[in-house]
Amino acid sequence: TLTHDRTITAQQTANAAQIGALHFAKTVMLKIDGRLAMLVMPAAYRVDLDRLSRAIGGGDIALAGESDFRDAFPDCELGAMPPFGNLYGMPVYVDERMAEQPEIAFNAGSHTDLVRMPYAEFEQLAKPRQVSLAQVM
Repeated sequence: TLTHDRTITAQQTANAAQIGALHFAKTVMLKIDGRLAMLVMPAAYRVDLDRLSRAIGGGDIALAGESDFRDAFPDCELGAMPPFGNLYGMPVYVDERMAEQPEIAFNAGSHTDLVRMPYAEFEQLAKPRQVSLAQVM
């Protein structure tokens, strides 16, 4: 685990912790056919919802608003949830570029703490579905 100055965005967190934006995993909350889902992707990228929809076989996909997921993570600060949606009863998708990294770092439930671990361990714990969907910001 690492501690850093309080940050809000994934890019700020990657910079504060001196971790490359390709290694820092941001958690993007989605609504897929009205149900919450989690997308894990490099902080340096933004989601392409059309590509995601095609990658998972269609469906109505939108970014979830804070009001949609505010109560879904009672043990986390809003916007700082770790990428383990499986622990909260929601599917987890991971951009293939994250899977190419030997290790990843991500928020640990607060805006000042993060966890760094081998990607293989994250994959074993979260069991994400790998998709190709991010675009350079």
